[in-house]
Amino acid sequence: MTRVGLGGGPLGNLYAAVPEEQALATVRTAWEVGVRHFDTAPHYGLGLAEERLGRALRELGVPRDGYTVTTKAGRLLEPDPDHRPGQLDEEGGFAVPAVLRRRWDPSLDGLRRSLEDSLERLGLDRVDTLYLHDPDVYDLDDGVSRGLPALARLREEGLVGRIGVGSNDHRALARCVREGDLDEVTCANRYTLLEQPAAEELLPLCLERGVSVVVAGVYNTGALASPTMPERVVYDYGPAPGWVVARVRRLHEVCGAYGVTVPAAAVQFVLRHPAVTTVVVGARHPDEVAAAVAHASADVPEELWEELAREGLVDADVGRAAR
Repeated sequence: MTRVGLGGGPLGNLYAAVPEEQALATVRTAWEVGVRHFDTAPHYGLGLAEERLGRALRELGVPRDGYTVTTKAGRLLEPDPDHRPGQLDEEGGFAVPAVLRRRWDPSLDGLRRSLEDSLERLGLDRVDTLYLHDPDVYDLDDGVSRGLPALARLREEGLVGRIGVGSNDHRALARCVREGDLDEVTCANRYTLLEQPAAEELLPLCLERGVSVVVAGVYNTGALASPTMPERVVYDYGPAPGWVVARVRRLHEVCGAYGVTVPAAAVQFVLRHPAVTTVVVGARHPDEVAAAVAHASADVPEELWEELAREGLVDADVGRAAR
């Protein structure tokens, strides 16, 4: 598993349509710059992201044991009887026709069927990790009581090698780690250069239990994505509140004084934590994935991290945990 992975949300037309060839070129470029970990989900464009990722990997003709693929389950896709011509998928903001709908089903049969459908869309015989996707959005108690044992059963049967949970909610992930038998989690948006609430409980718990942590949303959905201070700061998929704008501005000032861009600092800061194995960065264009890989290898002086800690921009405990 490479340190920087490609996130599949944008390949599913997240918020805007991505031309087919551009989507495939993004995966090809990811491979060319050394990415060997790919994350996707049925949720992303109602299966479109999985189809595009699978198509691109087949066209590359690369050996299956040369990369890792993770996908998710819990949101079962089925025909939408209420579909209207021209209606786009509104859940999650994917610009695709809403001919399918999502139905929460964390049962063993539901997860098994979801995995089978994903493998068919991907054109693969296996995925390396299967996640329960956003159980907190639907029914966390149900996800813990039914979904986690069902995932463990699929692992016991040899249908997946590793199991985990993916969510934006660090508290929900911590509960899943405490009550389940997981191999890894994906934490989105809650451990970043901008904010680190996942460092309070989730990351130490994962270190204690030997659970790998993949971090997604490292740019906080856009707040940390620009090398210069943006005119409009986006945070958690919407306009940023004042405290976020002020914090982002200060991050640009401090990082700029050391000749480091905020996106480079954002990627490398997350990778410093000993619990974190991989950063997954979503990309809708080849240039975006190439930039993410470049950020991971940019020259960042140790003094920058010390300055950020002195300024209170990163928690002191986080600084001590970082490697």
